[in-house]
Amino acid sequence: MRVEFSGNFYVLVCVQNVTAQATRQGDVMSSIRLVLPAVLAALAILPSCGSSNNGTTAPVAPPSGSFSDSNLNGTYVFSVSGIDVQGAPYAVVGTFTANGSGGITAGAIDVNDADLSAPVADSAINGNSSYKVAVDGRGEVVLGTSLTSPLNTITLDFVLQDSSHGLLTEFDTGATGSGTLDLQTTATPSGPFAFNFSGSDSTSGTADAFATVGNFTIGSGGAITGLEDLSDNATAYPNQSLSGTVVAGPSTSPGTVLTTGLGSGLGTLTFDVFVIDSTHLKFIEMDANKNLVGDAYAATSTTMPTGTLAFTLAGVFQSATTVSAAGGFIVTDGSGNITSASTIDSNNGGTVSPSTAPTFSGTYTAAGAGRYTLALNSPFPEGNTYVAYPFSSGVFLLEIDDMGVMSGAAYAQTQITLAGGQGYGLNFTGANLSAQVEVDDIAEFTTNSSGSTITGAVDENYQPSGAPTLGLALSGTYTTPDANGRGQVGATAGNTSNSTLNGGFQITYYSVDGTTYPFIETDAGGGQVTAGAFFQQNPTAAAAAAAKSSHPFVVQAPVRARGRFRKPN
Repeated sequence: MRVEFSGNFYVLVCVQNVTAQATRQGDVMSSIRLVLPAVLAALAILPSCGSSNNGTTAPVAPPSGSFSDSNLNGTYVFSVSGIDVQGAPYAVVGTFTANGSGGITAGAIDVNDADLSAPVADSAINGNSSYKVAVDGRGEVVLGTSLTSPLNTITLDFVLQDSSHGLLTEFDTGATGSGTLDLQTTATPSGPFAFNFSGSDSTSGTADAFATVGNFTIGSGGAITGLEDLSDNATAYPNQSLSGTVVAGPSTSPGTVLTTGLGSGLGTLTFDVFVIDSTHLKFIEMDANKNLVGDAYAATSTTMPTGTLAFTLAGVFQSATTVSAAGGFIVTDGSGNITSASTIDSNNGGTVSPSTAPTFSGTYTAAGAGRYTLALNSPFPEGNTYVAYPFSSGVFLLEIDDMGVMSGAAYAQTQITLAGGQGYGLNFTGANLSAQVEVDDIAEFTTNSSGSTITGAVDENYQPSGAPTLGLALSGTYTTPDANGRGQVGATAGNTSNSTLNGGFQITYYSVDGTTYPFIETDAGGGQVTAGAFFQQNPTAAAAAAAKSSHPFVVQAPVRARGRFRKPN
């Protein structure tokens, strides 16, 4: 089921492209489209120049597990965004149908690449498409298309949480990027949603960081009303009205124009929207000169949550020139105060905050119609004014003080634990500062039962001038979460002759519910600025039951397209 929205939207996000092999016949999926308008936003943009690659390696022996090809069975919505081999923003969103035994029987994709003359919609996935799932939940999907090289074959590297959800990277020499994989259920979206979109605006020939958050309600007859806030290259456009109409049907033509009150300067943008289920929609912007991706989740309440919220942010700071990531806990008291029990870790262009997380405080104010403004006190290092829009599991966040473009989400904390003797799937995306490239990792690791060490495997891709590296051995240590829910995982990847760009990672994570852990990278040397998430795996969870779970929004990391570029004529 698909939906298409068009209107005044701005967002930031990037994706990539891949290569591989495939099998089986693919039919174009039937789809239902909605056409909706809004203004979206972009995230941060990361440095990109070239460097050599380690080359593909044979996988290490996987950790114990019971995943198999049967864990991928049904129709899935996937997204990836990042940087192509030329350093330009790139995004892909689509669907594929897995048959439970390694075959792809149907599917179609949308592609938006700043190096293309125009976005490509509804490109059928063809008969030479396939997938495989290893016992540890890592796997590969190879999608054959009718597009020209290097888009003719797209390879996705993934790690599964269960049969309904996973994390992705694009895994070839054409591009690199990260995203998600979700089992699709039949549903017609209605009612209130909150959204977070990020990407780039390349109208000037460069990719400016752009991000937006907001809410809308799909009402009677498909009418849409709502609000949104945008930040374009660290210039904020707060509290914009949002209106439009949702049009359902199979047509690929724009059926809705979204009006935001910002005038013609921001243009009219068109989106394809893929319905994952009744509570979750996936967006991709399909106009030239802009490259946007994001999610909308059901907004069952318009009230700011009370208690502890685990958050991560990613983007650019200091007038949109420094790639940054931050994470921690926002503690609210239900009376408009953010208490001094709140803490933050930050990685500002490789400058990492102290090992003991600084505390901060502030206030939050209801601004009407499910919108809140947050005033944050020093030493909060990533600006001082944010907007928040509640959704089913927490709030979407965007910086609106003209100091940067930091975007993310905060989740209501329900449990503080990290289990030993369990398998976990991990993805991060961001900037390797020494190589000046976007880097994307997929990993699976197992915690030992005594609560101190991990073992596993990691796959990495980077662009420009990179190539995938598969199955490097991962080993290291972890700490269980402290009283606030904060912990760390540190690991080496590979060996002296063949390793990831950074030789491994040190991450600081934040417990949400005992199974989900957003994090930022906090290496002592500041070699990378990344954000991501890991989750406890459950290979035996029934797909139907698992699909009902609310999987968290994945914060996109800073991505900077290389220099100036223009779409081909």
